[in-house]
Amino acid sequence: MSHTKAIILAAGFGTRMKSKKPKVIHELAGKPLVACVIDAAKKAGVEEICVVVGHGSEMVKAAIGEDVTYVMQEEQLGTGHAVKMADDFIDDEGRTLVLFGDTPLITSETLKALLDVTEKNNNSVTVLSTMVDNPTGYGRIIRREELFYKSVEHKDATDEERLVCEINSGMYCFESAALKGALGRLTNDNSQGEYYLPDVLPLIQAEGGRVEAFITENSDEILGINNRVQLAEAQKIIQKRINETHMMNGVTIINPEQTYISMDAVIGSDVVIYPNTFIEGKSAVGDESIIGPNSRLVDSSIGEGTTVEQSTVLESTVGNETSVGPYAYIRPNSTIGDHIKIGDFVEVKNATIGDGTKISHLTYVGDADVGKKVNFGCGTITVNYDGQKKFRTTVEDEAFIGCNSNLVAPVTVHHRAYTAAGSTITEDVPGESLAIARSRQTIIEDWVKKNRKK
Repeated sequence: MSHTKAIILAAGFGTRMKSKKPKVIHELAGKPLVACVIDAAKKAGVEEICVVVGHGSEMVKAAIGEDVTYVMQEEQLGTGHAVKMADDFIDDEGRTLVLFGDTPLITSETLKALLDVTEKNNNSVTVLSTMVDNPTGYGRIIRREELFYKSVEHKDATDEERLVCEINSGMYCFESAALKGALGRLTNDNSQGEYYLPDVLPLIQAEGGRVEAFITENSDEILGINNRVQLAEAQKIIQKRINETHMMNGVTIINPEQTYISMDAVIGSDVVIYPNTFIEGKSAVGDESIIGPNSRLVDSSIGEGTTVEQSTVLESTVGNETSVGPYAYIRPNSTIGDHIKIGDFVEVKNATIGDGTKISHLTYVGDADVGKKVNFGCGTITVNYDGQKKFRTTVEDEAFIGCNSNLVAPVTVHHRAYTAAGSTITEDVPGESLAIARSRQTIIEDWVKKNRKK
């Protein structure tokens, strides 16, 4: 296939979103709308992408990154005007896709088919169309003897043409030279004084170019997002696609309608996902793990055979055959090894936990380096902050931390050392020693009788 580029129109702000940020950077399944379109284009084989930006351009650029070319559309004077802004990006050979930043449901498979049809049939333009039950408001594809004749806007269509249910999606694959030539002849001679991209089609036909309409069977792919209601509808559609893909690949999802998985998540086989679970960002879940119910993973890696129950894991790594939860909170930059128990109401932050360690309940381990086969008693706290600086706690292999211990960092509990329950440890504990840091118990007999009258 010849060199392929894509122009993505993303200059509108989207006032109907009622938002302070541009429409195209609102998220769908954890990814900006325009990024969904970019991904689909890249997967279809597009080599270079130009995004036409306008309102809120800096926010759009920040959301997308530097992997694309940007051109500015200062005034929004129609879709044809937007493509004109990218005239220098368009080559004199090859193909150019024209897409929209607010149609995130378009798939790479459909774009690949659009490119293939254009190449195979030597089309100057291939229009992406679809069939809908209610075409009101859409431009219609008018055919003669089943061949493309013209695209007509709803307001300009005759009564007979308005009965046609094949609509123009607004997405195209152009022979680049044909597009470049037609843009040079495009005018704004209409009541709105704007430049419309569909107007290049008759210009190309007049030059003898072949125009074809390619129908996608899935009309959902051309849905544009203009408000929050449509965004929610698109979320349902994309989530259904994502969940069905995982289920076909060997993942058990107990209730797909209550399971939310990002586009970039990777999930192994024989994983079971319970309802009300969110797997966000670039999270990965290993084979035979169990996630949920009521759990959230964000940009985290979960090993094989691990359970995360009613817990949150943020930007962290959890190893194999480890149990997390219920009600655990794993905060960013934590690395939890294999065969570990992180129990109920345990919080871990910026810590490394060695294999075989048990932190069963009601414990905070923050800014700590914990070895293998350590046991934390209930109510233990690593006291990592003195009000100005944070310090680290080190607990070496096979240490035993008694219930309600406070480990005041910086401090080290060495190999196989013990701390007595209720101790506040402020100094290093030597290996295989017992540290007791509490007042000796005192009994005052008959204290209640003597003080009751008071």
